[in-house]
Amino acid sequence: MLPWLKRHGRRLAAWVVALGFGIPLVLTLAYRFVAPPITPLMLIRMVQGEGLQRHWVSIESVSPMLMRAVVASEDARFCSHHGFDWHAIDHAIDSYEEGGRLLGASTISMQTAKNVFLWPGRNFLRKGLEAGLTVLIEAIWGKRRIMEVYLNVIEWGPGIYGAEAAANHYFHKPALRLTRREAAELAAVLPNPLHWSPIRPDARVEGRIRLIEARMVHAAVWPQKVCR
Repeated sequence: MLPWLKRHGRRLAAWVVALGFGIPLVLTLAYRFVAPPITPLMLIRMVQGEGLQRHWVSIESVSPMLMRAVVASEDARFCSHHGFDWHAIDHAIDSYEEGGRLLGASTISMQTAKNVFLWPGRNFLRKGLEAGLTVLIEAIWGKRRIMEVYLNVIEWGPGIYGAEAAANHYFHKPALRLTRREAAELAAVLPNPLHWSPIRPDARVEGRIRLIEARMVHAAVWPQKVCR
């Protein structure tokens, strides 16, 4: 075995590197134009016994209220950063060093890269891959496509993925017809969609809903052209 590795090790390593870079690049280019057929998280949840409710829609078929709500909730600087919110990252580090818990600083771009290509987790390998994929989708997709994919793959409850499925499941209407309040309710549960309910909010979720509604006024997202 060892002599074979000596003879072919470099070629094997080259193939591994080529595949490691090539497959994500090809998929990123493809998903610029076509909908991802399924995500690793969806497969994991199905193995865990959850169903699969999803229905891909264009960004024009999603209420601008929901776009404003997710920006207000998840990534206030979505329109001005290039994938990473360094201000939020610095704040999270400072908070942790001062004895607080480690806060999340994940942007919508980072969440999209994670949800489309990767598995759940917080280890350094996955975070490193997430960072590289975030750079790729920011360069190849742009903000509008990132928002469109995000709104179609994000988990909104057990077996519920994307804005259209969530709007139908919780409010019995298409995503395009979501009201301001309904959009804030959906955005409020995104940090913990398996345990928080947009239609039966506890005190913590209700507080998030009110905060998101207040922030939505300043959320820099438009229905036809994201981040112009």
